[in-house]
Amino acid sequence: MSGSIPFYQKHHRHYDRDYRSRETKSAISQYQQSSSSRYSAQSSSTSKGIRAATFTSLDEVGLSPLTKRAKPTYLAMDKENQIIGYVVPIFRGSQEFASGLSDTEEARAKESAAYLARRDLFTSGVEMERMEHKSRRSIMRESAERISLNKRIHDNEEYHKRLNEDSLMHPPEFVIKPRSHTVWEKQCVRLHCTITGWPEPRVVWYKNNVSIDPMAHPGKYKIESSYNVHSLEINRCDFDDTAQYRVSAMNSNGELSAFASVVVKRFKGEVDEFLPAPRPRKFLSTISYGVTFETHIVEKFGVSFGREGETLSLGCSVIIYPSLQRFQPEIEWYRDVPSKWIQMHWSGDRATLTLTHLNKEDEGLYTLRVTTKSSYETHSAYVFVRDTDAEVAGAPGAPLDVCCQDANKDYVIVTWKQPAVDGGNSILGYFVDRCEIGTTHWIQCNDTPVKFARFPVTGLVEGRSYIFRVRAVNKSGMSHPSRVSEPAVAMDPADRARKASAPWTGQIIVTEEEPVEGVVPGKPRDLLVTEATKNYVVLSWKPPGEKGHEGVMYYVEKCVSGTDSWQRVNTDIPVKSPRFALFDLAEGKSYSFRVRCCNSAGVGEPSEPTEATVVGDKLDIPSAPGRVVPTRNTDTSVVVSWEASREAKELVGYYIETSVAGKNVWEPCNNKPVKATRFICHGLTTGEKYVFHVRAVNAAGISECSQESEAIEVKAAIASPAPPYGITVLECVRDAMVLSWRQPTFIGGADIVGYFVDYREVIGGVPGKWHEANIKAISERAYRVSELKENMFYQFQVRAANMAGVGIPSLPSETFKCEEWTIAVPGPPHDLQVLEVRKDSLVLIWKPPVYQGRDEVNGYYVDIKEAEADFETWRGVNEKATSKKYMKVCDLKEGVTYVFRVRAQNKAGVGKASEPTEPVLAETKPGTMELAVEVDDNGVISLNFECKDLIADSKFIWSKNYQEFTDSTHLTVETKGNKSKATFNAPSEDDLGVYSCVVTHTDGASASYTLTEEGKFTFIPLKSELAVELLEKGRVRFWLQAEKMSPNGKVDYVFNDNMINQGEKYKMNFDKNTGIIEMFMESLGKEDEGTFTFQLQDGKATNQSSLVLIGDVFKKLQKESEFQRKEWHRKQGPHFVEYLGYEVTPECIVRLKCKVGNIKKDTVALWYKDGREIKANEKLDFSEGTLTLEIAQISKKDAGVYEVIVKDDRGKDKSTLNLTDQGFKDLMNQVFSVIANSSTQLKIQSTEQGIRLYTFVNYYNDELHVTWHHKDAAITFTDRITSGVVGEQLWLQISEPTDKDKGKYAIEFFDGKGGLRRTAELSGQAYDDAYAEFQRLKYFKCVKNGKQSSRLFCI
Repeated sequence: MSGSIPFYQKHHRHYDRDYRSRETKSAISQYQQSSSSRYSAQSSSTSKGIRAATFTSLDEVGLSPLTKRAKPTYLAMDKENQIIGYVVPIFRGSQEFASGLSDTEEARAKESAAYLARRDLFTSGVEMERMEHKSRRSIMRESAERISLNKRIHDNEEYHKRLNEDSLMHPPEFVIKPRSHTVWEKQCVRLHCTITGWPEPRVVWYKNNVSIDPMAHPGKYKIESSYNVHSLEINRCDFDDTAQYRVSAMNSNGELSAFASVVVKRFKGEVDEFLPAPRPRKFLSTISYGVTFETHIVEKFGVSFGREGETLSLGCSVIIYPSLQRFQPEIEWYRDVPSKWIQMHWSGDRATLTLTHLNKEDEGLYTLRVTTKSSYETHSAYVFVRDTDAEVAGAPGAPLDVCCQDANKDYVIVTWKQPAVDGGNSILGYFVDRCEIGTTHWIQCNDTPVKFARFPVTGLVEGRSYIFRVRAVNKSGMSHPSRVSEPAVAMDPADRARKASAPWTGQIIVTEEEPVEGVVPGKPRDLLVTEATKNYVVLSWKPPGEKGHEGVMYYVEKCVSGTDSWQRVNTDIPVKSPRFALFDLAEGKSYSFRVRCCNSAGVGEPSEPTEATVVGDKLDIPSAPGRVVPTRNTDTSVVVSWEASREAKELVGYYIETSVAGKNVWEPCNNKPVKATRFICHGLTTGEKYVFHVRAVNAAGISECSQESEAIEVKAAIASPAPPYGITVLECVRDAMVLSWRQPTFIGGADIVGYFVDYREVIGGVPGKWHEANIKAISERAYRVSELKENMFYQFQVRAANMAGVGIPSLPSETFKCEEWTIAVPGPPHDLQVLEVRKDSLVLIWKPPVYQGRDEVNGYYVDIKEAEADFETWRGVNEKATSKKYMKVCDLKEGVTYVFRVRAQNKAGVGKASEPTEPVLAETKPGTMELAVEVDDNGVISLNFECKDLIADSKFIWSKNYQEFTDSTHLTVETKGNKSKATFNAPSEDDLGVYSCVVTHTDGASASYTLTEEGKFTFIPLKSELAVELLEKGRVRFWLQAEKMSPNGKVDYVFNDNMINQGEKYKMNFDKNTGIIEMFMESLGKEDEGTFTFQLQDGKATNQSSLVLIGDVFKKLQKESEFQRKEWHRKQGPHFVEYLGYEVTPECIVRLKCKVGNIKKDTVALWYKDGREIKANEKLDFSEGTLTLEIAQISKKDAGVYEVIVKDDRGKDKSTLNLTDQGFKDLMNQVFSVIANSSTQLKIQSTEQGIRLYTFVNYYNDELHVTWHHKDAAITFTDRITSGVVGEQLWLQISEPTDKDKGKYAIEFFDGKGGLRRTAELSGQAYDDAYAEFQRLKYFKCVKNGKQSSRLFCI
C-alpha cells in the first residue's frame, strides 16, 4: 500500500481517516516513519539541481507545493526544467504488509536489484549535471541509454513478479466501508466504499440480499466504479428503499462483504420545498408532487402450459395515465420460488418475462407487479410445465428440485423430489451424478439405484466445487436427468464461514493451523446416527475441543450388536469430515458405531459408541390423503380440495391426478408438489366430466392414491358479477337524471337479474355519503334517478346482481350537474351492442335516446373509426339517416379493430353521439355457423342454427328485426342440444324481415337471415289482411285482397276450425282478377262469436289470414250492426237528422232546435215538456226542416224534459232533451258564460259617499254568481263596503275610502268552468283623482245642506 493518499481519496467528499480500522492506522503509521527516514537519507545525497516529485506521508501533504488536484509526477528534471529521466518512487512497507516476501531469497534478490538500479539512476543523474556543456548529440545518446536502463529495470521487476506471482495476489479488502444513512423521502442517497485486491475484485451491490440491477430499475439506481472507489446512488428514496444494503467484493482469493443501512423518513406535514432535489438523471423524470398515476394492465397473460426444454414468454401491456415521456414504472416479477432462468424485458409499454429453458422447477404462480409513485397493480397466472417426451417409451419423468445439504470436506447429502409421472411402471430407484465445476465430465455416484430421495455422496476432493443431478429408472428405462443443483463446496463449514468461496473457480484456498506436534488427539464428541435407511447409515460427530487439533482425521468402526468385535470401516483412507456414510450393511441387523481421531502423533481413544441401530428405513411413506372434493371454478378449471394425510412425516407435498369419468386414464394436474390442500387444476375441457385423486410425497416415496372424487362437470362457477362501467347521462330535468351504463365484463356465470344505483352529492369538490336510488332491482341498463336538487352536482355508482348475490359497486362516475336540458336536438342513443361479427361485416344495434329534443327522432347516423386512430378520423357509415335501430356494417378490413358510435337526429338537427363501443376485431372466429333456411316438401319453412360452444346455462334467443319474439303464434321454436329450430306456423307477408338468433353465455355466437318475397319464402303475398266492415241495413262484410293468384287458386272459409260454405247465411265472392275475397252475413247472432279464417292455396304456395271476433270486440260489432239495421228502418219515414239540442244567443235567449229529414207536407211536429204538449203560441217554428223553440229570461221554472215527435203516414221519430238537474246546470252555466262575456270593463266613479266600481251586462239573471276581490282576496262586505245590482249594472261601493282601500279590484263571474274576471287598478293617479272628486262632491253636498260648521270635519 502506498504511503500517500491517492487523488481520488483526497477529493472524496466522504473520506475521513476515522473510517480506517486500528490495524490499517497502525500499518500506515509504520509505513510513514520508514518511508520518511529512507527518503530523507537518500534525498540528502542527491544533487540540488535535480527536483523530483515523490510520494510523501499523510502529514506532508499539506506542505506539498503541488495543488490538491495535481497529479504526482515521476519525471526527473534539471534546473532548466528539461526532462532528463525518471524517478522511481520509494515504496517500503512494514513487515506486516510485506506479506512475508522480505524473508525469502527471491524477495532479497528483487530488493537488491531494485536498489542497485536506483543507485545507478541517481549516479547517472549527478554525472549529467557535470556534463551540461556537452553536445546535444551526446545528451541524446546518454538519454537513450538511460531509457534502455529503465527498460531493463522494468523487465527485471516483471521477471521477479513471474517468479512468485502469488505473492502479489491477495483477497479483497475494504479500505473504506460504506456507512449508514437516514434521509427524508424524495431525497437521494449515495453509499461509498474503497476496495483493494488482486486480481481486481468483482463488486456487486445487494438490497436485503437481493442483487441490484440498475437496468431493471431505470433511473432508480446508479452504480459507479472508478479507481477502486465504488458507489451506489439511490434516487428519490421512498419507504420501500428502507433496507440493509450489502456490497460484496470477490476474486479468486476470496470474498468480503460490508453492510450499511438506509432509513427513509417522511414529513408529518407539508413537504418542505427547500429539500435538496435529486440530481437529474437520463431516465429519471422530474415529477411534481400531487401527480396521481392510473395504472391499467391489459392484454394479460393467462394460464400457460409448456414442456421441459421449451422457451416460454409471459407478457402484459401496461397503460399508465398520465403518460409522461421519461417516466419509467418499477416492473417486478415474482414466483413462489425464484428461478435462475429468468430474462425480463421492459419496452416502455409492455413487460415481458422469458423462461429460456423450462424445467418443472419453473412451475408455479407468476405475478407481475407494476409500481408507480402513487400506487401499484398486479396480475397473476399459473404456469404448468409438463415432462418432455422420454427417450425410451415408458420411462419415468425427471426428478426435480435437486439440492445439496450438510456439505463438508469430502461429503455432501443430495436431496430431490420424485416426479409425478412414473411412465406406467413403478420407479425402481434413482442414480445421482456429480460434476466438478470447470469440467463437463459427469460421474455416477451410486452403483445401484436408491429409492430414498436422499443420498450421501462421499469421496469429494476438499476445496473443490461440485454440481449434482439425479435420474430416475424403472423397468422400461432411464429418465432424462434433472436440472443441476446449485454448486456445493467440499469444505468444513467452519472454514466456509471463515473464508468464502469463489464458485466459478471450483477451488478454495484454506489455511489450517498445523497440529501440535507430539499430541495424540482426544475423543470425538456427540456421535450420533443422523440418518438410517436400508441402503446406508450416516454418522455425525464433533471434533475434539482442544486447541490445535484442527488437522485431525477420523477412523470409523462398527460392531454387530451383542458382540465385542469392532471392525474398522475406512481402513485405507481416514476421513477428514465429521460426517460419514456407511454402505453395504446387512438390512435388518443391529449395529453400534464409534469413531477415533488420528494425526501424525497417532490414533486417539475411541468415542463413546452409539446405541444399537437397526439397518432399515426409519421414514415411512405417507398415508393416502383423505376425501377429495372438486368444485366448479371456470369453464376450463376445477378447484380440488382434500384432507391432509394423517401419517406423513417430513411431507414434501401432493400430486393431483385427473381422468375423464369412466375412462380410468390418469394424467397429472401438477408436475411440482404442492404443500397446500387445495389446488386449481387447469386445462380441462368445457362440459366434460372429470374425477380426481391425490397422492402424498416425502423422501421415502409416494403414497397410495386417495379415493376418487365424485365426477364433476367442468363449467364456470357462479359468482357475483363484476362492477358495471361507462356511466353516462341520457337526460336531465330539474330534479331527475336518466343514467345508462354498460354490462359488466364478467357476469359471474349466471344471468344478471338486476342493477342497483347509488348517488351522492358533491359540494365544493368534496363527495358526501352514498344513498340508494332504487330498493328493487331494475332489469334495464338505464334508470331515472328522481328527487334530486336542481343545480347540484352528483356522482353515481352501479352494482350488478345475479343469483350468487350483489357485486361490488362500480367506480364513481364523473360529476354531473342536475340542470334541465333545453337543447333542440336529441340526446345520445345508448346500449350499443355488436352482433354477428365476421371478417368483413357486423351488425350494430342500439336503443333510442331518452331525451328527444323539441321534436321526435326521425333517423340515426352510424360512425366508424379504427380503434387506434385519432378522434378526427370518425367517418359516417350511412349518408342518409336510417329510421331503424339496427344496421349491418359491411366492407370491413379483416384483422382490423374498429369502434362505433350512433347519433340521432330530429327536425332541429343531429344530436350528441353515443359513447363508443368496445373495440371489435373484424374476424370470423373458427367454428362460426350461419343461420340456414329449409323448406320441406309440404312447404313448411324453418330457420335452423347450431352452436358448438354451448354451456349449461346457454340459451337460444330468436328475434325478428332484432326485437325478441313476444308472440308465439307465428313461430314455433324447438331446441335440442346445440341446435335450435324456428318453424313458421302460417307464413304470411307479415313474416318478411330479418331473423336472427343469439346464443347467450358464448363468445358472441350469433347469425341472421333476411326473408324476402324473392327468397325461399313460398307463400301467397297479401295486400291486406282479413278485415270486417258494416254495410247498409247492418250487413257484415269479411274481406281481404291477395297480391297474386292464378286461375287455379282456391279459398277455404273456416269458422272456429269448421269449414263453412255458400248458403242462406253466408254469401261468398272470389274475384281472381283483383284478388279480392269476400264473405257476407245479413246479421250477427250470439252463435257467430269466434274466429273467421280465409285459407288461400295456389299450387304449393299457401297463406291464410284470420280475424278473431270474441268478447267485447264481438259485442261491439254486433251492437253496431243491430243499430245500423234499425237506423235503416228509421230513415224510411220522417226522422231526425240532428237530434234535439240547445244554444244561447248573445241576448241570453235559450233556443232549442233540431233538424228533420225525409219530410213532406203532411208531416207534423209536436213539442212536449214533462209530457205536456206545448201550444203554438209559445213561439214554435218549423221551417226548412229545422224545429226551434226559444226561451227568453230563462229561470228555474223552465227546467224539465223536452220532447219532439215528427210523424206522417210513413212513420214517426222522436227526440228528447233532458234539462233537469245536471242538464239544467250545464245550460245555466252556458247562460252565465254569455252574460260574463257581455260585461264591460270595470270602471271607477266618485260619489258623495265614496268611490264606486261598476260594470254593465246585457242581461242579468238572479242565479248569476259573482265575487268581488281586492288584492286577489275575496272582499268581506261591511257597512262601509257594499255591493249590489241596479238593472244591468253590478257595482261595488267604498264609503269614506282610505289608503288601505288602494289596490287592484276585480269582479269574477262564475260559469262552472274557469270563470271570467274584470279588473281595475285603484291606486296611484287613478286613486288620487277619484279621491279628490269624492272630496269635492262631499264638500258641495255639505254647502248645499248649509252645514258650514262641519266643513273642517268634512275636509
